[in-house]
Amino acid sequence: MQSTPKGNRLHIGIFGRRNAGKSSLINSLTKQDAALVSPVAGTTTDPVYKAMEILPIGPVMIIDTAGIDDSGTLGEMRIEKTREVITKTDVAILVMDGQEDLSDYEESLVEELKKRKIPIILVLNKTDISPISVEKLKGLKEKLKVPILKVSTVNLQGIESLKEELIKSVPDHWEGQPLIGDLINGGDSVVMVVPIDTAAPKGRLILPQVQAIRDVLDHDGHALVVKERELKSLLDNLKAKPKLVVTDSQEFLKVEADTPKEIKLTSFSILMARHKGNLETLVMGAKAIDSLKRGDKVLIAEACTHQCQSDDIGRVKIPRWLRQYVGGELEFHWVSGNSFPVDLQKYKLIIHCGGCMINRRAMLHRMQVAEDHKVPIVNYGVLIAKLHGILPRALSPFPYLQMLMKEE
Repeated sequence: MQSTPKGNRLHIGIFGRRNAGKSSLINSLTKQDAALVSPVAGTTTDPVYKAMEILPIGPVMIIDTAGIDDSGTLGEMRIEKTREVITKTDVAILVMDGQEDLSDYEESLVEELKKRKIPIILVLNKTDISPISVEKLKGLKEKLKVPILKVSTVNLQGIESLKEELIKSVPDHWEGQPLIGDLINGGDSVVMVVPIDTAAPKGRLILPQVQAIRDVLDHDGHALVVKERELKSLLDNLKAKPKLVVTDSQEFLKVEADTPKEIKLTSFSILMARHKGNLETLVMGAKAIDSLKRGDKVLIAEACTHQCQSDDIGRVKIPRWLRQYVGGELEFHWVSGNSFPVDLQKYKLIIHCGGCMINRRAMLHRMQVAEDHKVPIVNYGVLIAKLHGILPRALSPFPYLQMLMKEE
């Protein structure tokens, strides 16, 4: 359960006013003291993430948030952090003190969650103190039109019913398309080109590589892993051609040269773009590269935080390749981790990493923000293939995208 990556878990956001019992509810769901509980309102300041498993959903990430009624300068900052959680929430649990009346806080939050098409469950907490009237329950159902459950985190009344409602509320296809499994048939071979250089983590592979290998095995394929220097030798010695070659995007040129044209080719980053976001949008965003001019502002967004290497892909290589392509200097800005600007109007292009560390909902939100600002967005793999002049080849597993590029 603990080894499942954060970005591959269903994200369940817990929202509500201060002292409604959000943290107590998380402790009841997880059956452990996962969140700090205090009678003092506003105990939870920053979002708190707790990994657990809810069968048959599987691994989930439960997120405790600050009260939506927080006040003061710090309170406004906490509320902003809570709104960031909404962008990555797959299912929302709105907690109310059952003794309190519905307020503008809950109504505005429900409106925002519905606008984002996020399933909502309203939990009326503290039913151990006094029962909730039928009239109140009926009024809330008519007003909010969401499932409502009565719960007590003291005697655990309603907790199992809440888990059952959670299971029913999980959106279809929240995980996105398979990483690679739908591109192969049982018995097909996939060659994965994995460079081992200074950027490679010592003693292990990076997450997209591990996930791709696992997905091939889950779909009864054969996963062959090789460094870029050994690819040609491997292909020459195989009795049967592989169905697909998947490479690290930084090795596109060498791998493309060593891979026969009849073998489909793509990169881990492009597969991740399809899995976590909308590959068509990112491919169309690559067209904006041809319109870049000297002095244009470019945003490079990384969903993780890591120590930069001397030839870091996002901080060094991509800016260098883009300057060479444009023929002059560009103004680069960087964000990492959970940070993503609200105002994107000054940028001519957004370049996003593969997104392996965030969930699909968060990636789609970022793409939607870019679309709302009419700023083209592309990811590392698509961008690198475009700059190296091999984007059509890198999209060979996706004929519909190749056709779309020709039409454009």
